[in-house]
Amino acid sequence: MTVVNPLLEVSVPVPFDEVQVAHIQPAVDILLVRAQQALDAIVSAPSPRTYASTLEALDLATTNLDYAYGIVTHLESVVATPELREAYGAITAPLTTFYSRIMLSTGLFEALRAFDGTSEAAALEPARRRFLKKTLADFRRNGAALDDAGKQRLGEIDVALSELTVKFSQNVVDATASFELLVAESESARLAGLPESAVAAAKKSAEEKGKTGYRVTLQAPSYGPVMSHAHDRALREALYRAFSTRASGRGPGGPALDNRPLVDAIIALRQEKAKLLGFAHFADLVTDDRMVKNGQSALAFVGMLRDRLSPGFEKENAELAAFAASRGHVGPLEPWDLSYYAEAQRRALFDFDDETLRPYFPVDRVTRGLFELATSLFGITIERDPAARTWHEDVTAWAVLDADGRRLGGFYLDLFPRETKRDGAWMVPLVERLPGTDRERENWAVVVGNLTPPPRPGAPALLTHREVQTIFHEFGHMMHHVLSEVAIRTLAGTRVASDFVELPSMIMENWCWESEALDGFARHHETGAPIPGDVKKRMLAARTYRAANAEIRQLGFSNVDLLLHTVYDPAKDGGVMEYAREKLGAFLPAPLPEDYAMLASFLHIFSSPYGYAAGYYSYQWAEVLEADAFGRFRDGGILSREIGERFRREILARGDSEDPAVLYRTFLGRDPDVTALLTRLGIAA
Repeated sequence: MTVVNPLLEVSVPVPFDEVQVAHIQPAVDILLVRAQQALDAIVSAPSPRTYASTLEALDLATTNLDYAYGIVTHLESVVATPELREAYGAITAPLTTFYSRIMLSTGLFEALRAFDGTSEAAALEPARRRFLKKTLADFRRNGAALDDAGKQRLGEIDVALSELTVKFSQNVVDATASFELLVAESESARLAGLPESAVAAAKKSAEEKGKTGYRVTLQAPSYGPVMSHAHDRALREALYRAFSTRASGRGPGGPALDNRPLVDAIIALRQEKAKLLGFAHFADLVTDDRMVKNGQSALAFVGMLRDRLSPGFEKENAELAAFAASRGHVGPLEPWDLSYYAEAQRRALFDFDDETLRPYFPVDRVTRGLFELATSLFGITIERDPAARTWHEDVTAWAVLDADGRRLGGFYLDLFPRETKRDGAWMVPLVERLPGTDRERENWAVVVGNLTPPPRPGAPALLTHREVQTIFHEFGHMMHHVLSEVAIRTLAGTRVASDFVELPSMIMENWCWESEALDGFARHHETGAPIPGDVKKRMLAARTYRAANAEIRQLGFSNVDLLLHTVYDPAKDGGVMEYAREKLGAFLPAPLPEDYAMLASFLHIFSSPYGYAAGYYSYQWAEVLEADAFGRFRDGGILSREIGERFRREILARGDSEDPAVLYRTFLGRDPDVTALLTRLGIAA
């Protein structure tokens, strides 16, 4: 019997249970040939050039290859066995070379330019015209106009960046997993101050490893509670130093997992690539097609927002230092003191902490309430999809249906940490629905998190409010993909400018704070009661607690990211870790240790050739957009179907079929104003 390779054709739902490591290389070999044949057909198509023979053919040429690569990439991030890693590593270079050569193809570029000169091109409807204009710009920006030597070097750079960034990501996963701190039963007093749930999780973690006592790790559900609640300062310091030196050669992972030389090489290659393509630096290359337009404008935006926040930042830090002194702290606050005293001060000011809310956020009720919210706003229904296969027993699959019962697509939820899983939270599109074409299948995506798992089999997973916001955030990205109505794959769903893509995700977080929405999903896991009114008031009052610090910390990451990709020069600025520590230190309330090496585990910036490199500012940029846009809901009703449908129709459904600034103005009626964000943070006068 012939065994069918499940990676060769797009299938909905995705047959994850059939995908084996042995399928990967054969599928890639076959799909590379098929994709190249489709591209060659564009070049050899007879004149006159048409939309169907050029742009549409290019849009679809790599569909099956992209699907297979996306599935393998996803699996490598969530169930990274040694065998899967080896197979993934083997396909990285040939795939990167292939994708790089598309944009370097003189034949394809000339075919597109020839079509651009036709009467059909002049008469294209707006979305297709935008597609043509952006595609030509993409070819130029990716080296199509270079000479042969330049194209060869660019291809070499792209392959090197792919290999280096994959290794960077794997080193972070391995370094994080390599660390554990065991607290003996006899020393359980070291865990004093931790919530009961965190202590129980530490005990369970030790038992799962066949050890006694309590096991503390660098995974977020373990690390966060220690830093915020543990009275033992030495324990907090040990975890902080381990976390901030992961994969740096001097911390968890040791010399074998040292990302410092990888960071140096990645930055140098990015800069070389930008110069080769005619840009002053990598930030200008990255932002050329984004809302901010260039690296200097991005730096100016970061500086503007920091200046507006600085008075609040200084005031908050003085108040925290005074509070810590009143609690007996002697000397300046160290980085491992900040979260601890901030949590204590928040409790003192508002009689509130995250653990107060945890019983009201069982994960099943949170997700059900989120789905009900999506029904209220967007008119869709979300229900379990029993036919969908998954890659792990913790994963669930869901179908998304429109108001008329039509299936739009679906998504998978993978919410709890594993040692073979990358840290963080993200959404990845897997399959595109292209309405009005012969590829009108369904949109499918994955939503991944590393949230607090159940303390024991059969017990509910109880989340912090911050974790609830994470689910809502990634769900917003997923809605952007699943609700897309764009018939051009390259412009569909989340394929938008990176400083616009966070708008749909960040705006969803607002419903985690609105009383009317909270009452719909925040219910006690035992009694079903909503959050008591007085607790809710304290929670909302605490929302702006140290808001300037939280925002400026993120601006610090954005500033470092932009500086590394604009002006950093190792010849005059020294080592990159030291440079980053100095620049980031100006945005933080406590001096950083000499061995601080956060850059060595900064996945957003170094886990892919582009990723959020020179684009971390996008989070703050999108905050300005979403804070102002949410005012439309606040004014018209936070559960307003009318406004929700408008947001779906004018933002979510449109992808990149129109300039994002135009889409935003269409929805809001004007350009964004930073005042809305500052007001929400409690900072604007």
